[in-house]
Amino acid sequence: MNPPTPWETMIVASSRQLAGERVCFVGIGPPNLACGLAKRTVAPELVLIYEAGGVGARPARQPLSIGDPTLVSGALSVTSMFELFAYYLQRGLVDVAFLGASQIDRHGNINTTVIGDYQSPKVRLPGSGGACEIALNAAKVFVIMQQSTRSFVDRVDFVTSPGHQGSAQRGGGPAVVVTQLGVYRFDESGEMVLAALHPGVDRAAVAEHTGWEMQISPDLAETAEPTADELRLLRQELDPEGVYSR
Repeated sequence: MNPPTPWETMIVASSRQLAGERVCFVGIGPPNLACGLAKRTVAPELVLIYEAGGVGARPARQPLSIGDPTLVSGALSVTSMFELFAYYLQRGLVDVAFLGASQIDRHGNINTTVIGDYQSPKVRLPGSGGACEIALNAAKVFVIMQQSTRSFVDRVDFVTSPGHQGSAQRGGGPAVVVTQLGVYRFDESGEMVLAALHPGVDRAAVAEHTGWEMQISPDLAETAEPTADELRLLRQELDPEGVYSR
């Protein structure tokens, strides 16, 4: 079996964060792939909730969008978006939200709206969708994303989903961020801290790909290598075409 790619290591490390979790509001793309792997490994009882209204689904393939019919495959229930947000999310029944991001800052504020000035942006991104509500109401938020100085910025260009600074959220806010380089958590002040490096990555690489001076945990760990079974599930069942993992 070929060694894991950085993206495979990122997805495997993300999936392991879900051990012991019960209800997860999940986004499309890498978050969904990580959750699918978690259901097959560390969190078999994980209930996945999708923005379009599917609760407890087990998608037969990777969905193309939040409206993909596969998101109701085997669902426990299918509701309207209003019912999903009002009766599940805002009621406090979501243990963890798993989101992607285009930009994130040291306090976990997420941007998926614009790059540059809002009135005259360089790039217009997909926007919030339900991500702002999800980030504000979930008991905690996990993020999976590519890390570079363009994505890990000192100050996001637009706060789509509030982090630990200046928000009136009901939930616990960002708890974990996983990239192709490592795993990050947040200290008591709400600032991001490097908690673990992936195999073959050093501190210099993290500094090179971060737009601020990253704090480093005194208990800095190393991510365990993906197992043969985790790689088999990714490569043969979950993402055989390598859309998100290679």
